[in-house]
Amino acid sequence: MIRFFAAPLAAMALLLTGVADASAAGMVDFTGTSSTGFLGGGASPIPRTTVMYNGNYAPGTIVVNTAERRLYLVLQDGQALRYGIGVGRDGFRWGGVHKITAKKEWPEWTPPSQMIARRPDLPRHMKGGIENPLGARAMYLGSTLYRIHGSNEPETIGQAVSSGCFRMTNDDVTDLYGRVGVGTTVVVLNN
Repeated sequence: MIRFFAAPLAAMALLLTGVADASAAGMVDFTGTSSTGFLGGGASPIPRTTVMYNGNYAPGTIVVNTAERRLYLVLQDGQALRYGIGVGRDGFRWGGVHKITAKKEWPEWTPPSQMIARRPDLPRHMKGGIENPLGARAMYLGSTLYRIHGSNEPETIGQAVSSGCFRMTNDDVTDLYGRVGVGTTVVVLNN
């Protein structure tokens, strides 16, 4: 399904008329990031914010708190960026420490065999794109089947609905993706 929005059309008009940075006007920058929800799914029902954070984690560490349904990127000076996330539903939540082992933009999706067994109606493979359940970006966690990834279903943010992955809006996952690299430590707290 192709979606058309007024903001991207206005951004194209600005580019055609010589305004080089349409994103500064609150539009889309055509590199896959957006401040308007152009990536699909719209804004998060839980806005990204900077908060005070009292944890014993080094700056740059990602801490996922499944009970809070929040993801924290630890910053300097006792602060963190807090994002709303969707977490695993009952029976699919987990905890542990892993590293980001790969990062992909508009990733392809091949549901694991365990998921196919539960949901035989799922496609066996999907190319990357706005309709793909992994969304705009994915960060792969160790040798697990789990990822921090985007979603085109913002209503699932703050909910326990996944098969163990951590969902973010496409705008939020794109923001996080740009701030972390392969090798980043991810601590998953499952209280």
